[in-house]
Amino acid sequence: MAAMERSSTGTALKLSDDLDPLKRWIDLEHLSEGCESVGSMIVRSSQVRKVLTTIARLAPYKSTVLIQGESGTGKELVARALHSLSTRAAGPFINCTCSALADSHAESQLFGHAKSAHEDNAGCFRQAHGGTLFLDEIAELPLGLQRRLLEVIERREVVPVGSTESHHVDIRLITSTNRDLKAMVDAGQFDEDLYQRLNAAAIVVPPLRERREAVPGLIAHFVQHYSQQFGKEIAEIDRIAVDTLTGYSWPGNVRELAHTIESAVLLTDGTRLRDSDLPTHLSNPAARVPVDALSGAFDVGDVDPQSGESTEGLQSYSLAVAIHRASRKALMRALEAAGGNCYRAATLLGVSRYTVYRMLNRYGLAETRGYRNGKGISPNGKVG
Repeated sequence: MAAMERSSTGTALKLSDDLDPLKRWIDLEHLSEGCESVGSMIVRSSQVRKVLTTIARLAPYKSTVLIQGESGTGKELVARALHSLSTRAAGPFINCTCSALADSHAESQLFGHAKSAHEDNAGCFRQAHGGTLFLDEIAELPLGLQRRLLEVIERREVVPVGSTESHHVDIRLITSTNRDLKAMVDAGQFDEDLYQRLNAAAIVVPPLRERREAVPGLIAHFVQHYSQQFGKEIAEIDRIAVDTLTGYSWPGNVRELAHTIESAVLLTDGTRLRDSDLPTHLSNPAARVPVDALSGAFDVGDVDPQSGESTEGLQSYSLAVAIHRASRKALMRALEAAGGNCYRAATLLGVSRYTVYRMLNRYGLAETRGYRNGKGISPNGKVG
């Protein structure tokens, strides 16, 4: 694994010799290093790689798959990947969003409607014959239709509304939800037999806040995508903008990130994406993930704060130690370039001055170095 550094938000960013921590502008190609494109999925995090492994294992089979995850995490992309890697890839992929089904017409939209001898509405199941039917937001399907759905799944036959003729359907059924179906079953809001049938094989897509190392690659992907779409030639992004984007909690997950980048690309001029092009709410401290909450996965353990070396020898040397050392080195270089001024050093690093103060304390430098913050160092020797 390539060496990484921690941003002010605790997010892992790729560290390379030509990606100088003191450079304000970052080339999009550097942000996308370490990522791979699998269909429409941009893969960098270990969590998504596990999802891909599960997809590869399940794709060849006809079994029903339930995809679980928050809104905007990319559940449809997972469903499409299952289809494209299956023996049904040449067949249709029909996406039916259950929340969009009209209550009075939901049954005919799913199973078809024999309107007359010369006119027939096939419905989603028959449209997906020979391919894959993806029922998105399955938890929103009316309770009265859930038993009917179970019968169709088990019999592989549909009887259109207004008809007595049954039609065989050869489909691979994939469903998704952002709700806890088991809790809904316990509350009597979802059919238990249908839940057991749908949950034969499950894939959980983690939220973006739990796979934050993927954010830089997604930034690069969406900037390049929307630049091409809008006829722009954006090649670089402000390091402060990257720090802002990686520090945001993304309650709307990848979908929200995509919309944010789309807006920023529309607003920016020239070949660089600036922090000022981003929505102001992204910088709201309440919307950002605390550094301490993210640092657990990179716990340095017994590391000398002065040297950054492990106190247990090479055996305990890990990526965390490399991150610790690289962060400390970047801080020292920035302070040297800024003449010891913490505010200027923070600007060079693309972080807040409070992050610089925390780093000084973390690395044991605040008590031994006379770095200036414009207000001096507090009486206890701690900065900030």
